[in-house]
Amino acid sequence: MSIRTVLVVGAGTMGHGIAQAAAVAGYDVRLFDVDAKAVAAGLAKIQGSLDKLVEKGKVAAAVRDAALARLAPATDLRAAAAGIDLAIEAAPERMDLKRRIFGDLGASAPATAILASNTSSLSVAEIAAASGRPDRVVGMHFFNPVPLKPLLEVVRTDVTSQATLDATLEVGRRMGKTCVVVKDMPGFATSRLGLALGLEAIRMVEEGVASPEDIDTALVLGYGHAMGPLKTTDLVGLDVRLGIAEYLDGKLPGGRFTPPALLRTMVAEGKLGQKSGRGFYDWSPPA
Repeated sequence: MSIRTVLVVGAGTMGHGIAQAAAVAGYDVRLFDVDAKAVAAGLAKIQGSLDKLVEKGKVAAAVRDAALARLAPATDLRAAAAGIDLAIEAAPERMDLKRRIFGDLGASAPATAILASNTSSLSVAEIAAASGRPDRVVGMHFFNPVPLKPLLEVVRTDVTSQATLDATLEVGRRMGKTCVVVKDMPGFATSRLGLALGLEAIRMVEEGVASPEDIDTALVLGYGHAMGPLKTTDLVGLDVRLGIAEYLDGKLPGGRFTPPALLRTMVAEGKLGQKSGRGFYDWSPPA
């Protein structure tokens, strides 16, 4: 199964990062969003990201130029899906939205195309059912920032074909990723582990065990984590983490993912992390 042309659905943070990684890896990439301004912004961010990598000597100028030449904007999903070999959906974590996208992709992409979702926690099988070709659907869970993070979590459902899995792993490796294969279970491996740690850290703040800074420092210096769980929560978004916690709490027994009251309160107050300027840390620009 040869992959040459990749469609990325969604031009937000994850989408344009995936598009950049795919273009640098040598794939022809179509970056789709319903909003033409979002597509333009995504392409501009890719340009800026590659320029910085060139300045730092991490990417050759010729590689940057070739990658940018492989990128094409798209605002018509059905037209963008024509002739592709792989579609990677990077839309918000809403099952209804993802199923609608996969229904459209199943109807318009070639029958041979692989359809992948970047979901971090939702059921890939449920998403795949909307496509009409569940054997060719797989999860490709990337991490932010996509061009720099080395991990790709590949999620296989009970009906994902071996050929689909093998082709997906080859794409991931060509993008320079280390791939792990996990079963389609709520939260997969990374979101389940990361969220468990993050929720417990929030409970510790709630109980007055230590400050957010000291809890994070304990994990970074004591256990070798690159970043503490509370700063990670700020970067992911407290609202995003709350949504995932509520989803997992409804899917897994034992109350392990019941959201702490502090998390609900902070989201209600608009303290969403970096994107709102305030979470467990102050992200507002210096005066």
